[in-house]
Amino acid sequence: MTKAADALRAQLVRALSWEQAHVGFEAAFDGIPAAARGARAPGFDHSAWQLLEHMRLAQKDLLTFCLDRKYVHALNWPDDYWPKDPAPPGDAAWEQSVKGFKADRTRVARLARDPKVNLLAKVPTGKREQTYLRAILLVIDHNAYHLGQVVALRRALGIWKV
Repeated sequence: MTKAADALRAQLVRALSWEQAHVGFEAAFDGIPAAARGARAPGFDHSAWQLLEHMRLAQKDLLTFCLDRKYVHALNWPDDYWPKDPAPPGDAAWEQSVKGFKADRTRVARLARDPKVNLLAKVPTGKREQTYLRAILLVIDHNAYHLGQVVALRRALGIWKV
């Protein structure tokens, strides 16, 4: 492996959880009161619960796409990627979603770090342009986008700590 490839892999791993250009996952979701997890602010389409679960589902789907050589895209957009109910069914569901997101983020980092994975290779069940690098960058970009929404939602609800 080249120094450039090592540097790229290290940068991808850092980008999965960094807080350089925006807050990270932990800062965005820590401290949201249970009573506010299902709240929608005026002008916002989704609650913190819906954003959390959407991020978890999308990240898991992209990870499975990369790791499962028999992957079949079975989820329907947008219905299967967004919970219908704005509130989690309970504290355990919230905690499980947070835990699942973090575990899968760690697995994406492991994939990015793995020297046996050619980042520029097509994912086996993907189309020509659907490489491992593209999938990892999609996870990074998608998560950053929705983390911004979480912060904006928390500000609108008056529950953002600076």
